[in-house]
Amino acid sequence: MGNDKPDVAFRRQGDLFIFDEDGLEAAEQGYALQQSLGCEVEWLSPVEIEKRFPLLDMQRCAGGTLGRNEGTMDPHAVLQAYKNKAVTLGAEFIQAEVSTLTIIDSRINGVILSSGKRLSSNVVVNCAGPWVPQIAQTVGIDLPIVPVKRQVFVLESNIRPQGDLPLIVFPSGLYLIQEHGGHFLCAKSLEEDPIGFDDFSWSQQHFVEKIWPELVEYVPSLDRLKIGSGWAGLYAVNTLDGNAILGEWPELKGLYLMGGFSGHGFQQCFAAGRYIAELILGDAVSLDLSIFSPRRILENRPVFESQSRLV
Repeated sequence: MGNDKPDVAFRRQGDLFIFDEDGLEAAEQGYALQQSLGCEVEWLSPVEIEKRFPLLDMQRCAGGTLGRNEGTMDPHAVLQAYKNKAVTLGAEFIQAEVSTLTIIDSRINGVILSSGKRLSSNVVVNCAGPWVPQIAQTVGIDLPIVPVKRQVFVLESNIRPQGDLPLIVFPSGLYLIQEHGGHFLCAKSLEEDPIGFDDFSWSQQHFVEKIWPELVEYVPSLDRLKIGSGWAGLYAVNTLDGNAILGEWPELKGLYLMGGFSGHGFQQCFAAGRYIAELILGDAVSLDLSIFSPRRILENRPVFESQSRLV
């Protein structure tokens, strides 16, 4: 972004993915792939993990992989930075609701807004997050994407880790992020998480009953804590395989899809956005992401990263 680099609050605290015996084979395969690509990732035994991070109890685990160059940043700051840069390049942003896509001669022709205004274009990118399937449905396209409510909790404790902890993902998908000192973020996707667009409430009881007991198994010193706050948001979950749907819809020229990231959107958005732009422009792609083509939806060919599906 040239001389206008934004402050996205990047913290390189590292990522620690912990696995149990059931996930050992998939972890070994993933680690081998990362090594072949030159990623700086360490393989740690349970003893090594406990030695480096004494807060953790690894009795039920088989090990973990630690990437020290990874970290976290502010997604909203990144979004605003891209938006501001696009405006300086001539883009016009319109805040409105799309009521329907329009078609002429079997190709996309534009959109009609809820105000009745028509916007014409021979290229439309449907990247509306959980609302991607609703927009696609206006032209008869059925996509396996549902809006799943996800709750995140802000925890306060008296524990003071020795140095910064990495972002920790436990075998079930439960994750813990140290914000500073004894303050953490914690969340986990559950099979019973509700589906819908209207409920953004969060519940302390949800954490107490569904998440806390498991968290204490791995971090015993968090048996005493305070739930400082929390929030709820939506995952756009691809029920076919939990992976993104990227590319032009095979049966409708000009309609490009970016959706169904299932919680991985911010991690993958940079590559995905570049890929879609390259497809539209007809440029050679920097990364071949055709494995995520929408054609797999029509042909019922799911793409799984491994047998242990983690969403």
